[in-house]
Amino acid sequence: MSATQTQNDDKAVALTRYAWLSISAALITIVLKTIAYLLTNSVGLLSDAMESIVNLIGAVIALSMLIIAARPPDDSHMYGHSKAEYFASSAEGILILIAAGGILWTAIERLISPRPLQELGVGLTVSLAASLVNLVAARILIATGKKRNSITLEADGQHLMTDVWTSVVVIAGIAIVAFTNWYILDPILAILVALNIIWTGIKLLQRSVAGFMDASLPVDEQQLVEKVIAKYKERGVQFHAVRTRRSAARRFVSVHMLVPGAWTLHDAHHIAEDFEGDVRNQLKNAIVQTHLEPIDDEISVIDVHDK
Repeated sequence: MSATQTQNDDKAVALTRYAWLSISAALITIVLKTIAYLLTNSVGLLSDAMESIVNLIGAVIALSMLIIAARPPDDSHMYGHSKAEYFASSAEGILILIAAGGILWTAIERLISPRPLQELGVGLTVSLAASLVNLVAARILIATGKKRNSITLEADGQHLMTDVWTSVVVIAGIAIVAFTNWYILDPILAILVALNIIWTGIKLLQRSVAGFMDASLPVDEQQLVEKVIAKYKERGVQFHAVRTRRSAARRFVSVHMLVPGAWTLHDAHHIAEDFEGDVRNQLKNAIVQTHLEPIDDEISVIDVHDK
């Protein structure tokens, strides 16, 4: 195994530590939000507590998928196990939608039969403390997920951040109820929270499906590849069949390089190695594959997808 591969695997293993952060945050917030609900009898705070339970389940799934994704390539999975992360993000998306459905059901029932709320001051204080725990954990997970290209950590962080905004809306609404006695506002807020959660779940599922379908790299990353290609075109090299895809933290780039027929295999090989290295410098964790062809052979420009 190469030194680069070993470093990548070590980084993948390190990501599981952040999943434990998410699990810890979920356990703390479940306890605090459940206490807040029991004190106040607010369906808005109940919806908040239910989402935290989903956060816990999602965090456990994220941890298990990160452990699988950290496994090195083997004979059955020669490109590694990084796509396991998409199973985690898909599961989180589905769980988010299920949680939203449960919140809607409870909120509509309370909308039909409003009930007075109790101990709002203490309940809101407890809920606010839970939100602060989620906020800190979410910011750490999102930043780490983006830095290390882990859709699992980023999805988990976004999920927690959704919970934070949910709590902000609910806390603000319950505070208004405390001053106005507009008890109907409590289930209305819960319904709005559920709709926002549904939107988050749909976006997360869209990203996961794109990963399973081997979607191309984002435009900005494709432009980095094109920048490297332009540099080598100045050296007499031509390119075609440029393809990219992303699999969680890993990026894949494949190109056909057309070199002058007078070049030796030694020279062409070194140009290809230099090109692959330059692309990897632009795109971390990238696996770059080049196929050398003579530029003066008419069949070199034929792409297998054109046949």
